[in-house]
Amino acid sequence: MKQITVAAAIILNEQNQLLLVRKNATEYFMQVGGKLEPNELPEQTMLREIHEEIGAKANLKSFVGRFETLAANEKDHQLISYVYQVELNESPRIDAEIAEMKWIDLDDRETLIAPLTKEIVIPWCQQYLKSAHA
Repeated sequence: MKQITVAAAIILNEQNQLLLVRKNATEYFMQVGGKLEPNELPEQTMLREIHEEIGAKANLKSFVGRFETLAANEKDHQLISYVYQVELNESPRIDAEIAEMKWIDLDDRETLIAPLTKEIVIPWCQQYLKSAHA
């Protein structure tokens, strides 16, 4: 199976909603993020992609982990994701190859969501918020 390596951002707002984007000509909503350039660290990729995709500057809060899931839009590809919790310094807006952007509730059942978001990110957010309010 071919592999794609990406950096992906977990961005939560004050209402504990998760920011997702849908790229042009795709149907799945996913984390802001993208493929690593040669010799680029995942942290650098993360900040670059946030700026390119949603036109915002951001601070990395924490490294959540390295995960392997199926890719949403590339059939028969495994996705290796370096996932970071990120705080935006300004309001996000659609930029670069983004067709749509939205904040979803963590129990959203309507939106078509990428495997990484569904299997890893949403459960992590639920656990994170539970421990933050414990």
